[in-house]
Amino acid sequence: MDEIDKQIINALQDGFPICDAPYRQVAALLGLTEQELIARLKALLDNGALTRFGPLYNAEQMGGALTLAAVKAPQQRYDEIAEIINAFPEVAHNYARSYELNMWFVIATETPGQIRQTISAIEQKTGLTVYNMPKKREYFVNLKLEA
Repeated sequence: MDEIDKQIINALQDGFPICDAPYRQVAALLGLTEQELIARLKALLDNGALTRFGPLYNAEQMGGALTLAAVKAPQQRYDEIAEIINAFPEVAHNYARSYELNMWFVIATETPGQIRQTISAIEQKTGLTVYNMPKKREYFVNLKLEA
């Protein structure tokens, strides 16, 4: 990742313009052409420096719900359990951890009541207890790269 890539990442964390030519507008602020910006974003996604580029919706403000959940997945069944959990459309992403609760995932649903239903379904399919850890307070961590 070079200095220009870092500047792109820093700039886009502050928002993406809603206009007829948003990439052109951001590119102009960075001294790039629209094509250069798009090519660099594609390269950052392709090489894994960025895992996603897109909007971040506040599910709760739209009437939905989010929660962080975890299970104690036995190592011999870890891949099988990950596959079962990841098959649920409500599971946004899944992380391996080296703790007793070794598989963490985010559940996003259209309504708050669907959280409990999804957790119950995961417990039924995996045979494991799902530990539900809803947020009590929201924090925003802003990553800024030194350019």
